[in-house]
Order: sequence, then C-alpha cells, then structure tokens
Amino acid sequence: MRHFDFSPLYRSTVGFDRLFTMLDNIGQPDQGQTYPPYNIERTGESTYRITMAVAGFDDSELSIEAQANVLTVKGEKADEDGEQTEYLYRGIAKRAFERRFQLADHVEVQAAALKNGLLHIDLLRNIPDTMKPRRIAIAAEPASTPKAIEAHVVTQ
Repeated sequence: MRHFDFSPLYRSTVGFDRLFTMLDNIGQPDQGQTYPPYNIERTGESTYRITMAVAGFDDSELSIEAQANVLTVKGEKADEDGEQTEYLYRGIAKRAFERRFQLADHVEVQAAALKNGLLHIDLLRNIPDTMKPRRIAIAAEPASTPKAIEAHVVTQ
C-alpha cells in the first residue's frame, strides 16, 4: 500500500482539503465491510443509481440520509422477542448495517424504492446554471479611425 503526502499541495491550493482527505481515505480499507452487496450504475448523462441487496429488510427497517455530500444507508432489523424458535442451522443473518457513500458536489438524491429485496436509490447531478459553461457574445465595434495616442516627452 502506498501513501502519498499531500502536504506540499496544501501550501499552494485553497479549498481542495476535502479532496485530499478523500484521496487519503481511498487507501484505507473499509474495515472489511462487504455487507450488503451493492452496485453503482450510471443510468444517463447526469443520473446514477445505487442498488443494494437488502433481502429480509422491510422499508420500515431501512433509513436513508443525505447530509453534506455523504449518503448514509442504515438497516436495523426489528427484534422478534415473541418468537421462540429453535434454529438447527441459521444461515440468514439478522445483522444491522451502515453503508456510507461520498457524493460529489451538486449530486442530489431523487428517489428510493424497495422492490424484490433490492433497494434502489436514484441520484441526479444537478449543476446550477451559474456554474455551467456559458457562451459570451463578442460585440464588434463599428469601424472607425484609430485613436491617436499622445506622448509627452519630459526632458531634463
């Protein structure tokens, strides 16, 4: 594993500290977390979809929160206190999870749906008009005589 030192870049850049922190965190493992499995798809020019396999979870047991460019998906199974079942083999885990996704600037959560054990979260990159490239019209001056430039020479 390689570690890059971004401290020289801090001296000459302003506002990129979040980017450098994210690059530092890429090299660190996600604490071995592999549950639940998920896909990230690009569904259009500026639309994305995160699909998570959350079989056995009801929509009331899942929560989705977007705050400060971080999307957090949590799942907590409700306790089944009244059920006195003796399991001979238990292969279906009832484990809680929390998965975080870093979102780019101007990415918004549009919708979420739970269907057939898959949680679909639709995202949209909505760049404000003020940040989109715009064409600047160039006004042509009417043809006229060149302006005269006066020079004053100071002699001593």
